[in-house]
Amino acid sequence: MEEKILRMKELVPMLSRAAWAYYQESREIMSNYDYDSLYDELLQLEKETGTILSGSPTQIVGYEVLSELPKEAHEAPMLSLDKTKSVEDLTDWLGDQEGLLSWKLDGLTIVLTYESGKLVKAVTRGNGEIGEVITPNARVFANIPLTIGFQGELILRGEAVIKYSDFERINEEIPDADARYKNPRNLCSGSVRQLNSEITAQRSVNFKAFALVRAVAADKAVSFAADFHNSREEQFIWLKNQGFDVVDYRRVTRENIAEAVSSFAEAVQTFDVPSDGLVLTFDDISYGESLGRTAKFPRNSIAFKWADEIRETHLSYIEWSASRTGLINPVAVFEPIELEGTTVSRASVHNISIMEALELGEGDEITVYKANMIIPQIADNLTRSNTIKVPEACPVCGGATEIRQVDEVRSLYCTNPDCQAKKIKSFTLFVSRDALNVDGLSEATLEKFIAAGFIHDFADLFHLDQHQDAIVQMEGFGQRSFDNLMNSLKNAAHTNLPRIIYGLGIAGIGLANAKMLCRKFRFDFSAMRHASYDDLIEIDGIGDVLAKAWIEYFASEKNNALVDKLLAELTIEKEELPSEEEAVFAGKTFVITGSLEHFSNRKALQELIEAKGGKAAGSVSAKTSYLINNDTTSNSSKNKKAKELGIPILSETDFLKLLEELGQGKDNQNTES
Repeated sequence: MEEKILRMKELVPMLSRAAWAYYQESREIMSNYDYDSLYDELLQLEKETGTILSGSPTQIVGYEVLSELPKEAHEAPMLSLDKTKSVEDLTDWLGDQEGLLSWKLDGLTIVLTYESGKLVKAVTRGNGEIGEVITPNARVFANIPLTIGFQGELILRGEAVIKYSDFERINEEIPDADARYKNPRNLCSGSVRQLNSEITAQRSVNFKAFALVRAVAADKAVSFAADFHNSREEQFIWLKNQGFDVVDYRRVTRENIAEAVSSFAEAVQTFDVPSDGLVLTFDDISYGESLGRTAKFPRNSIAFKWADEIRETHLSYIEWSASRTGLINPVAVFEPIELEGTTVSRASVHNISIMEALELGEGDEITVYKANMIIPQIADNLTRSNTIKVPEACPVCGGATEIRQVDEVRSLYCTNPDCQAKKIKSFTLFVSRDALNVDGLSEATLEKFIAAGFIHDFADLFHLDQHQDAIVQMEGFGQRSFDNLMNSLKNAAHTNLPRIIYGLGIAGIGLANAKMLCRKFRFDFSAMRHASYDDLIEIDGIGDVLAKAWIEYFASEKNNALVDKLLAELTIEKEELPSEEEAVFAGKTFVITGSLEHFSNRKALQELIEAKGGKAAGSVSAKTSYLINNDTTSNSSKNKKAKELGIPILSETDFLKLLEELGQGKDNQNTES
């Protein structure tokens, strides 16, 4: 008994630290697999000993809220769900009842309140008892109705999520690979809890309803139970009719639940919304509520976590992957295995702390699984030879490395400020399609050129002809490849100012922001590089962070020298700024969606809008002037958003007519004057 109590005393702080890091700091100090295993071990020990230690994560519903957002207590505690990984347990739990089996979405739980048909409040789950009020941010979610037909009081719960496709798009817009978000959940949490709702609006946050808490008629005469025939499914149908997106679900009985779970398991491989399992809820509302709750779990629902498919293999070696920030991550390379339908041979170990905890060594027998059936992870090391040595030299530049500890996480860094790895990502961005657009310069090729000492800054790219003899002898190169590269560089040297600015890699300055900066300063680069903070924040899309990043970049003598040297190699196209008469869309923002008929692609339409002084944005917000969509009557999320905000939806024909009318208006003004 004493040994069990001692083990519990080890587990409680260990799990608490891991949960705090995950929920409050958006970082991982142990894998989901390890956390679940240790949690289950603690739960079993509590059952065996009959003892529950103070602060046990099996009793704590959530974690304290840390932010500057207003706080508000929930009317009733928002509890966690009990969980299982067994389909047999699900079947037994359901018994003779009918249930709804739905996705367990991996985002941030939100409570919405509507009164008299209008959204009046949105609060995060927080610690289960006190949440953060994020009403302004919820109003700019991609798919939340701001007004509904129901005129009484409505309270519902759902999950705020960011789709994988949007997550990848947002990460691609961040030039620094090490500044990118690790997963959609972390991005969603940061987006929903912003103090500036404009940033939230840019993140394509979606809301999926999963529970109706209360729907009381305007006269307060009846509650929802009498309105929905005592059925959770009827609630879902009603919520859909009010304009809400509801979490996907299937109606199940003990006869078909196994098949339903299998169907979800197959679908998760391509499901665009992050999910970490399933939820089973009794359809019979009264029956479920009659079961009551434990201190932590309601008894009307249960979570199903995917039973991880685990395979044994042998660790071949640890590959040390250096990055632009100097961080060197350990990556496990192992004998290929089939896992969840694909062949895998690599898994990130994340940091030194995790590698040391696994006691890895070459040749060790390890077990591997896919977290949420997607991301390969090491589950355990069965051999634990602990022979892997942390390198004292950077694998890229040979410079000295050092281990730095932040909180309880130890990570490896290269200390050489001139490490080639720190330059590779910068050069990769500089030659990318939206920057200088140099064909034939992949990241691997750039790495070879940097390692050989051919390029030290951007201008050196235009002098690679000095190294012709060495380059044509390189593996994968020949005279034809070299000639093609020279032609590509010659073409790239004729470019425009927005491409150059984007290619410099100034933190947060994407191509769209670069274009706005150029238009604001009428393509006067000297004025741009000496711009004041006040001048910068006046520009639509440039806030405090981007303005400071811009000023900091050009405050550096080294950066200014690098830019001057680069500009000497380039021929910058002269931009024809629209005259006041031509800038008929000045101050107007357009969002383009759907297929086009009159224009070859969206870029062509976007260029026309910008040529007429307007701005093309990616998402509908309160600042949008018009949404262009040939299917003006569709129920797409952007159409819904536009209608809610009272934004006109134009077909291409409508857009061209507007352009003509505004142009004629300008002509008439000039004639009258």
